[in-house]
Amino acid sequence: MSKRDLVVIGAGPAGMAAAAKAAGLGLSVTILDEQPRPGGQIYRDVDRAARVRGDILGKDYSYGASLTAGLRHTAIDHISGAIVWAIEDGFRISYTKNGRGAQIGAVRVLLATGALERPMPLPGWTLPGVMTAGAGQILLKQSGMVARDAVLVGSGPLLYLIAAQMVRAGTPPVAMLETQTQADLIRAMRHLGGALRGWRYLLKGAGLLTEIIRARVPRYTGATGITVEGEDRAQAVTFTKGGRKQRIPCETVFLHHGVVPNTQAARSLGVTHGWDEEQSCFVPTVDDWGQCDIPGIFIAGDGAGIGGAQAAELAGRLAVLKLAEELGRLSATDRDRQALPLRAALNHELAVRPFLDAAYPPFAEASSPADSTVVCRCEEVTAGDIRGYAKLGCLGPNQAKAFGRAGMGPCQGRYCGLSVTSLLAEANGQTPDETGYYRIRPPLKPVTLGELAAMEQVDLNAAE
Repeated sequence: MSKRDLVVIGAGPAGMAAAAKAAGLGLSVTILDEQPRPGGQIYRDVDRAARVRGDILGKDYSYGASLTAGLRHTAIDHISGAIVWAIEDGFRISYTKNGRGAQIGAVRVLLATGALERPMPLPGWTLPGVMTAGAGQILLKQSGMVARDAVLVGSGPLLYLIAAQMVRAGTPPVAMLETQTQADLIRAMRHLGGALRGWRYLLKGAGLLTEIIRARVPRYTGATGITVEGEDRAQAVTFTKGGRKQRIPCETVFLHHGVVPNTQAARSLGVTHGWDEEQSCFVPTVDDWGQCDIPGIFIAGDGAGIGGAQAAELAGRLAVLKLAEELGRLSATDRDRQALPLRAALNHELAVRPFLDAAYPPFAEASSPADSTVVCRCEEVTAGDIRGYAKLGCLGPNQAKAFGRAGMGPCQGRYCGLSVTSLLAEANGQTPDETGYYRIRPPLKPVTLGELAAMEQVDLNAAE
């Protein structure tokens, strides 16, 4: 089994920037990524899609090609289609590719696993035709497909971006049902100073809204009581606005109320996590370099806290400076000198986040859904089931597995974890930190016996 100075997991902005920086400092680098081409979610398939749909997806998306170019360095081994399912002491990383298991050793590991869309369990959200807004964007980036008769539901800047891209593609959404309120905006004003420092984000947002308004896309803010109607697929969305119930026929519903760190790999290693009140999610505990409390493990990008693509890129480079210094490739003086402009730029990028987090909070009704609403889709566990477990003495998500298999399906709790924590915390009068999260163990992703049987024989001592 080969051993590399650095193994990066994830080829999004943080992972790509980190790999290129590490290779430039003389480190041997392998980057493992599930996708067939680099870019992560934000720059998905950018090398191809930017050429054919760059005018629709925008300049910010096309910028990602400058990061993918950095992976062509001779010191970087980019393994695409690699599904990482275990990271063991040493560090020995197990993954599958093309139906075969494989392993690689690392002196240092950088987790650049990015973010997941926050689950938005609403009545009818499991119907065919309902998907996350990010999934709709993936269709556009990767396949050039734009959903017709679509309603966008939720809150946050991503909804405006997707709506504007649909407008540019000539298929605007039927309507936008936004859950943020005027009161949320007023509360966000205490962060106005940071918002003004991040004026470029505000300007971009204003530009997106202008495109949406010009296209005459109906917008309903402060929507409540949102339900997706349909028999065998989504047929309409009903909601209440200003005390009046309304119904919008549609074929597709895109749900989105923010993104949260993808913490599965970090949790499997035992990295300490804590509840972030501003972002309403768990985040790993890391220092200013992205180093966590497991020696040799670094976390960069949205997996360490939501900051956006530019912030992720900067964080990836900062992490490499620290690990390169630990490996003797940089002096502490050179590390700090190179870090200075990166930190200044990162602080500038993050300045607007408190304003955005306050102005576009998670939808309260999706954080505490009705009893009949499914929250664990893999095992079909409802919110009422979780509340019932609490009445029987269930205090945390790991106990919930024993009560009713919540979090034990193929996704291993990725998409129900926060919902289960929120429901149990509410039912038991606890904080999310007191309630906790699922204990994550390998395999992180499903792996077959055939893939294990096809794993190449390895010299385990080579990774020591």
